[in-house]
Amino acid sequence: MNDVILPIPSGTILLRDARHGDLDAILELLADDAVSASRGDANRPEDRPAYERAFDAIAADPAQQLLVAENAEGAVIGTMQLTLIPGLARAGALRLQIEAVRVRSAQRSSGIGSAMIRWAMDIAPERGAALVQLTSDAARVDAHRFYERLGFSGSHVGFKYRVAG
Repeated sequence: MNDVILPIPSGTILLRDARHGDLDAILELLADDAVSASRGDANRPEDRPAYERAFDAIAADPAQQLLVAENAEGAVIGTMQLTLIPGLARAGALRLQIEAVRVRSAQRSSGIGSAMIRWAMDIAPERGAALVQLTSDAARVDAHRFYERLGFSGSHVGFKYRVAG
């Protein structure tokens, strides 16, 4: 992907593909989020090999795109992952899944998340997607209102099964 400049109320941000050197900043964003941290994303050194394997797997898969948002100083202030999912439902529709949207806590409510999500919604047709979807933890009530303001509807109930091991 070519780098994209996105407008936000206070100026602009740069949205670009994540590089391996961004991993520390991405992990800090995950740890900066209470829900993520409660699930084990605490940015512990012993977890680093697992994160590196995951990063490499995402980077190697053409259906995946891990993105970061930078401020004017070049600091990573946001991230999200996009996944193209082919399926038979909806007449064989391709879906664009948005995952792991995070914005640095000090910069939330400044338009960064909105700019990132709107960009993903805008590029969906170019990627061949007929539907943009995302999931959000039930505890993220503020995020649900945010997604609804962007035009998403809470149309499904999701379930997860934690695999032991």
